Amino acid sequence: MGGGVVMNAGAHGAEFAEIVTEVTVVDPKGKARPIARKQISYKYRGSNLENLVVLEAKLALIEEPPAKLKELQGKLLRWRKAGTPFDQPCCGSVFKNPGGPRTAGALIDECALKGFSIGGAQVSALHANYIVNTGNATASDVLRVIDHVRKTVAKKTGVQLELEVRVIGV
Repeated sequence: MGGGVVMNAGAHGAEFAEIVTEVTVVDPKGKARPIARKQISYKYRGSNLENLVVLEAKLALIEEPPAKLKELQGKLLRWRKAGTPFDQPCCGSVFKNPGGPRTAGALIDECALKGFSIGGAQVSALHANYIVNTGNATASDVLRVIDHVRKTVAKKTGVQLELEVRVIGV
């Protein structure tokens, strides 16, 4: 939850920036404090909370009839199952969409990288912006696949892919 709030996670045209009303954070010195929404600067997959740890988030949700929510939930779940490696371990969407007409996944697919693998890490055959663990991937395998994808896409399309995931401890 905290990572989603900090990174302004989103899907299907919605993002955390629309519903966060307040967060409680811990700063690098260990001091906890609340931050009101008007003090948070959100952007695509980022915010000014990036050097803080989110302890709590207050969200403003809209009440909807349960039947409408069930219908939407079913629709989104069907979409996820059909278009993402829903049933394989992965770290989620790897690269930010660069803007313009092509998504990160489309650029990776254009470079014929679906199925590319190093060790147990593989560019998903279903959605090219996902790197899946085929059973024995190491962090090094994943990072090497990421590096290869970035270099290949840059060379073939001129687009520099930016990570959406956060690499910690490297």
